[in-house]
Amino acid sequence: QVQLVESGGGLVQAGGSLRLSCTASRSIFSFNAMGWYRQAPGKQREFVARITSGGTTNYADSVKGRFTISRDNAKNTVYLQMNSLKPEDTAVYICNAMSSPGPGRPPIDYWGQGTQVTVSS
Repeated sequence: QVQLVESGGGLVQAGGSLRLSCTASRSIFSFNAMGWYRQAPGKQREFVARITSGGTTNYADSVKGRFTISRDNAKNTVYLQMNSLKPEDTAVYICNAMSSPGPGRPPIDYWGQGTQVTVSS
């Protein structure tokens, strides 16, 4: 079983910044990708950002240019730097690790407990 532990959430004013951390219980290189999702009240969980084991990054259009995902393999940690925060960024941010067993098979996803980010207006 994989454990993912997030930290860094909190309450900030619009325009402020937060840095989230996600630490895994094993080498993050063992996953095809790691990233962040978020879920706000009344909304479905949505993709935010992803980084592959090779370093390729992807972002949701809503956060592109404001958020940056990075990793530290030695610390088994993935970060999400969030700048220029908006009230609509308010959500529980959940760390994700994904492994793909092969073609035609569904991916295996591991999830953290989540950390609350609240952006006031």
